[in-house]
Amino acid sequence: MANCAIVGINWGDEGKGRMVDYLTNHYDIVVRYQGGGNAGHTVVNEKGKFALHLLPSGIFRDGVVNILGNGVALDCENLLSEMNTIRAAGVAITPDNLKISDRASLLLPWHRELDALEEARLADKKYGSTKQGIAPFYGDKYQKKTVQAGELLHPEHLKEHLADLLAWKNLTLQKVYGAKGYTMEELMSWVETYGDAIKPYITDTGRFLRSAQKEGKSILFEAQLGALRDLDYGIYPYTTSSNSVAAYAPVGSGLPTARIDEVVGVVKAYSSCVGEGPFVCEWFGEQAQQLRDAGEEYGAKTGRPRRVGPIDLVATRYGVETQGATNIALTKLDVLSYMEKLPVCAHYELKGQQTDEFPFPVLLQDAKPVVEYLPGWQCDISGARKWEDLPENARRYVEYVEKAIGCHIGFVSVGAERDSLIIR
Repeated sequence: MANCAIVGINWGDEGKGRMVDYLTNHYDIVVRYQGGGNAGHTVVNEKGKFALHLLPSGIFRDGVVNILGNGVALDCENLLSEMNTIRAAGVAITPDNLKISDRASLLLPWHRELDALEEARLADKKYGSTKQGIAPFYGDKYQKKTVQAGELLHPEHLKEHLADLLAWKNLTLQKVYGAKGYTMEELMSWVETYGDAIKPYITDTGRFLRSAQKEGKSILFEAQLGALRDLDYGIYPYTTSSNSVAAYAPVGSGLPTARIDEVVGVVKAYSSCVGEGPFVCEWFGEQAQQLRDAGEEYGAKTGRPRRVGPIDLVATRYGVETQGATNIALTKLDVLSYMEKLPVCAHYELKGQQTDEFPFPVLLQDAKPVVEYLPGWQCDISGARKWEDLPENARRYVEYVEKAIGCHIGFVSVGAERDSLIIR
């Protein structure tokens, strides 16, 4: 069967969780291949409403194997808290349906502290971190200064390795930031509390995936955030610290030989953004608050009010190209139902010239939105389940966006629930 990556096209927060939850019914395995506990995927199903931060969104489907790949920042504290919440809702989580790569690196206690210390040092030039330790974690990983999950299965080696890392990390904490630092006793206590709890789930997921590939199993690769937050292709430095593009899925999943047959890119029917950085189409004041409230635009992880604005076709087209999207899921179309006229950021104006090209990051601060309007529909569309059920102006809006971004819109979401979806 075909393999599929489901990815964000914009700044993250597009509604990937609800799409992964829907699509998992058609796949045997779901793999998170990058990122950590710094963003959330909201899923609404018969068991309730959940904000997933690390667990793959296939965890709610019976018979689906969920994997945290080697590219993930493995935050044991967040993961265990999340597992307890999901279990309390009646969802079984066992080593049969959740597997953690032995090559995934652990996000250690000092990563979160360093994240907060550096944001405080940057002050008004901060990057907008969620302070979950992601940037320090990936920095350490690329310096080869992290602990791999598989080391938890070899405690004598682990203790020696941690002692070496501790001596090095305390130099930074104490000398650079004037922080207290950590003791070996504190670190080993953390390992016993959190590391030992995830040990039953740690395995050679690369071997598992290779075997599944030979057996013809279908794999869904799940990304965090979106193309504009990708470390290499996003609005640097206001990005995450990993690669959220579909091309990284085989590497970060533990199956570098995987062929991705389809890339489903998720796009919100308007724009939203958590964190700092350029956001050309941004609205402010009452207009922004009305859209924010209509769409319940508050961060799944942080609760922060999201920055909002009309759909940005320049940024979205760039995201489609960067992700290599073959199909688009347009989410939250129902949120726009209150508008008499539907604004779209159709072009940018940069240095007095109109452009449809997404600029180099340092130029974005000077870009201005060129807004066009389409007629609204001003009626409740949340009950629509077929394309024909939508009002004509809603269909025109979808078709306008589809043409502008150059990719087929195969899914239209009109609500958060699993069945609130139109298949085109």
